[in-house]
Amino acid sequence: MKLYRIIFVVLMILGLVSTDYAQQKKLRIFVVSSYHREYLWEQDLNKGLCAAMLDFKFLDNKEQTEEYTKNDFVETDKTVLKKEWMDSKRKSSKQQQEQSAIRILKEIDQFKPDLIILGDDNASNYIGTQYIDSDIPVVFWGIDGIPLKYGLIDSLDHPGHNVTGVYQTGYPAETIRYFMKLVPNLKTFAILSDGSETGKAKSKGIIKVYNEGKIPLRLIETVTTNSLTEWQAAALRLQDKVDAFFVVNHNTLKDKKGDPADPLQVAAWYLKNIKKPECTTEKQFVEEGFLFTVDDSGFKQAYEAVRMAHIILHEKKKPADIPVMVPTRGAVMVNRERAQMLRINLSDKNFIEEYVDKILSLEKYPQNKRHKNAEL
Repeated sequence: MKLYRIIFVVLMILGLVSTDYAQQKKLRIFVVSSYHREYLWEQDLNKGLCAAMLDFKFLDNKEQTEEYTKNDFVETDKTVLKKEWMDSKRKSSKQQQEQSAIRILKEIDQFKPDLIILGDDNASNYIGTQYIDSDIPVVFWGIDGIPLKYGLIDSLDHPGHNVTGVYQTGYPAETIRYFMKLVPNLKTFAILSDGSETGKAKSKGIIKVYNEGKIPLRLIETVTTNSLTEWQAAALRLQDKVDAFFVVNHNTLKDKKGDPADPLQVAAWYLKNIKKPECTTEKQFVEEGFLFTVDDSGFKQAYEAVRMAHIILHEKKKPADIPVMVPTRGAVMVNRERAQMLRINLSDKNFIEEYVDKILSLEKYPQNKRHKNAEL
């Protein structure tokens, strides 16, 4: 009888220990963003991340996604989810990015994650390279161009290490093809970009498909600069030489004092002063007020990255064996207000999949005001 009692007590203790361990063992996921909360691209990414966190059962309800979005942290019965920001659009020097990386690496070490998700190029470069071949699986999203450049993977089909993810090739050929349906009789264009890693990579992607003969327009000039004055001067000069612009990026432009220019302020200046039609790369820029895009969707980038996290954490597959991938394109989008400014008729354009009916940049910086960063 005593033996049965001993066995019963031991089993009870083991049961309590197992239950307690199960309650404590939560998946810990650390997300690093290259940019900052107010950036429209980040807001689209966050929608995709939150949708996937619900679909793949990391989070339980909408209230938890709202808590995470507000506080960059949420803890549930199953998951502890934390986020940090590099703010590398506004703090874009190498020294500033290295300082952000040091701060975040300390946070990661204290957090002890089961998986790290890295958003966009700078996080992948400055943070991801510190965890290559570590015991912590890493998933990236938003690397512009082929992600082999940071040494995180051996190949797209067989990453070979503890890292896999989702990257961006953009859709420049499709963008130009639909753009020419929207604005017929175009013959020439120029590329207008800031000098960020994102801007340079996307400009190179456009030039690549142009050299492959996939863009049936003549490229007159490519502008990549972080000087607001130079960017504005180039736009004004080129609008007399080209039929259209491919506006890639304008998020790391700096004024004469070296201070970051507000991207919405830059967009407001452009829309007031440039009278030629433009296409661009992403939804965020059409929301700012630019005319047209075939969206390289931030939502899909983040959603697919979380799906990979699910495969690693729930299905127990190794990142080394999960192919790196590019999501399908987002919507064919037009800003209706910009089309009206340019007197473009949209009535027979049945290929358009999504319309934007406001211009955020001009709501914040109305046309009839002169702005601090309107240097020209």
